[in-house]
Amino acid sequence: MSKKEFERRKKEDKPVLAICYDFDKTLSPDDMQAQGYIQTVGYDVQEFWTETNELAENNEMDQNLAWMYKMFQEAEGNMIFNKKTLEAYGSKVRLFPGVVEWFERIRKYGETNGVIIENYIISSGLKEMIEGTSVAKKGVFEKIYASSFYYDPKTGLAKWPAQVVNYTNKTQFLFRIQKGVLDINDPAVNDFYSPDEMRVPFRNIIYIGDSDTDIPCMKLVNTYGGHSIGVYNSDTEDKEKVYKMMRDNRIKYFVPADYLEGKGLDNLVKRIIERTAKNEALESIHYQCKQENDEADKNNSEEGRMKMDLIIALDNSRSFVGTHANIKKLNDYSNWTPDEKEILFGIAVTNKQVFYLLRDLDVKLFYKSLLCNLKNFTENAQKVKDEIEREDQ
Repeated sequence: MSKKEFERRKKEDKPVLAICYDFDKTLSPDDMQAQGYIQTVGYDVQEFWTETNELAENNEMDQNLAWMYKMFQEAEGNMIFNKKTLEAYGSKVRLFPGVVEWFERIRKYGETNGVIIENYIISSGLKEMIEGTSVAKKGVFEKIYASSFYYDPKTGLAKWPAQVVNYTNKTQFLFRIQKGVLDINDPAVNDFYSPDEMRVPFRNIIYIGDSDTDIPCMKLVNTYGGHSIGVYNSDTEDKEKVYKMMRDNRIKYFVPADYLEGKGLDNLVKRIIERTAKNEALESIHYQCKQENDEADKNNSEEGRMKMDLIIALDNSRSFVGTHANIKKLNDYSNWTPDEKEILFGIAVTNKQVFYLLRDLDVKLFYKSLLCNLKNFTENAQKVKDEIEREDQ
């Protein structure tokens, strides 16, 4: 069996800001199944959810598998249950104000600020219905992670769940986005990536959701410096869920689910984009410094690094006890390079504590060993030699 080659995204020259959305009651004001499908199969919406919850509870069944089974079961005799049908129901799903124009506007704002904006869906809803929405058809989502069906290749009819996304396994998709490993079967999501290799570090992830099912993702994003936003329906003004998430430190911000330009969510995400641009400029400098430091360490032996640490400690010494302790450790080494000697002579001249202690035997003997066989005396070396000879008189 040949091994599949997965497409993996590499780190960009510009910072990537990933905006991850739940769908139901985040981009749409109601559950997608309740906007035509449930009514078509002859159910009251509340009755449908009550029965699926009971099915799950009575059979120790995942709730998402329960409603997927119920959808499949109730479709029999009522409709052709295939991908085309589900996408058609998705096309009827209502969206919150401004959602249609939101993605292109935010993408352009990111571009203006030197930030690449990518949009992802991480939803417990049905992928096929999301794909049928007007915004998904425009290709605004890099990836839609949601529950889905397997379809018989001959008949096209739904036969079995292909993917089930619940609130606990949603978090895996954040790690996929972080590493650029987007295929759900790509095992590289478990590979180690150093912080500077992450395509989208968590600090550059926004998660937008509305309820408890989003909490694991929100908590993960929050913990690692990202931005979690709770949204609520501005028509009902019911903020109880976002208040609770705020109290429990699940979200950093909450705003109405209104995606129109100039409204709270629009302004908030634009501020995050601006902050990302500035913060990533600093991170770039940090990783450049770190890379240079790592290269320097590679070119230096472990002994060389230890000696330099002791030299720095001597330079920082401001006490009698500390200076003598550092000299004792420095005496463990004898193979000093000319550059290291010059640094030590410079410390003796500029650090008043060390210069004063040149009269003490241990400090004096250490510096005498550095002066021994020295052919070319620098200004600092000469000053140390003169001071030692003056004390010896």
